[in-house]
Amino acid sequence: MKRLKWPSWLPIDPYILLLLGTVGLAALLPARGTGAEVASGASTAAIAFLFFLYGARLSTREAMDGVRHWRLHITVLACTFVLFPLLGLAARGLEPVLLDHSLHTGLLFLTLVPSTVQSSIAFTSMARGNVPAAICAGSFSSLVGIVLTPLLAAALLGGTGGGFSADSLLRIVLQLLVPFLAGQLLRRWIGGFVARHKKVLGYVDRGSILLVVYTAFSEGMVQGIWHQVSPLRLGGLLAVEAVLLAVMLAVTWYGSKALGFKREDRIAIQFAGSKKSLASGLPMASVLFGAHASLAVLPLMLFHQMQLMVCAVIAKRRSRDPEAGPEPSLSRDPAEASRIAVGTGTRSG
Repeated sequence: MKRLKWPSWLPIDPYILLLLGTVGLAALLPARGTGAEVASGASTAAIAFLFFLYGARLSTREAMDGVRHWRLHITVLACTFVLFPLLGLAARGLEPVLLDHSLHTGLLFLTLVPSTVQSSIAFTSMARGNVPAAICAGSFSSLVGIVLTPLLAAALLGGTGGGFSADSLLRIVLQLLVPFLAGQLLRRWIGGFVARHKKVLGYVDRGSILLVVYTAFSEGMVQGIWHQVSPLRLGGLLAVEAVLLAVMLAVTWYGSKALGFKREDRIAIQFAGSKKSLASGLPMASVLFGAHASLAVLPLMLFHQMQLMVCAVIAKRRSRDPEAGPEPSLSRDPAEASRIAVGTGTRSG
């Protein structure tokens, strides 16, 4: 029998459908009482294990080999952790017309999350850009984001971040940074095992994220915070995120040209500097926001699917540019590229 495949003509990432299904399950059957305690404990363990795997997978040597492209990496980091947050802060002026306070908090958190790794590589490859630079840029962003995202959240969200505090920063260190560093330290011994079983561990990634989503949205349902979000507000959020993505895509493309980068590097900068990682953002939000995580991650989930669909179209058009070089070996079609961006394979997306 032939293996069933996701129809290539459908632009929606199937994993996003699973995430939406998990949200629906949490809405219909939220965890309560003892069940909520069990789900919370399991979610905490899953987050720690998830970042342990990130540490075990990420080749520090691979990232350090890209230091010679320091101008490119600084440009990507500036887009990810400087320009994005500045735009998030500017969006505060849209309150209360388009966004309420909770949605703006989630949008601001979205702008603090690291860039993707795997989807940046896939789209850069498909567009015939500088794939090694995309690998290194995404790796640097992931490494820096483990530390910088919580610090930026402490500075920019403060007491308005759904209960963010010094205790939240300590939980970030214990649940995210410590397991990540443990994975890095043990990579010498377990890296081969992780690489050989990347497919199975990819399912662990996805299952862990689904558990985090279910726990966060269950807590939101029990707290009744979904009554705060109207269809009009959701429409406003989508419009704001569309503008945010368009601005970042334009700035990374034309700004890198003004800085003198060649076409292949500009492609890597555009795809690595304009996207945000759902795989990293969801666990961080769960730790930082607790019961308020459901509203905090909603902007990130919507932005994630939007960036995949838009970047797939852009990458396909870039691959047809007259000045495009030979097709890299990692090149993918848009449907495949849009399906690998959530914590699968050897690098998190």
